[in-house]
Amino acid sequence: MDWPALMRAGMRGLGMTPRDFWALTPAELMLMLGSEDAAKPLGRSRLEELARKFPDTAG
Repeated sequence: MDWPALMRAGMRGLGMTPRDFWALTPAELMLMLGSEDAAKPLGRSRLEELARKFPDTAG
């Protein structure tokens, strides 16, 4: 995720405080920014896609 861009969008664009920004989930932030994908439930195929894209790594 491009956290600097998301922080700018949340804090500058939406006028959020840092506390409010960091209290959101990524899905909540994307919904506030108008993303259509944020409203879709997370199904098995999307979870597997995300796991491939962002694998857990040790260390």
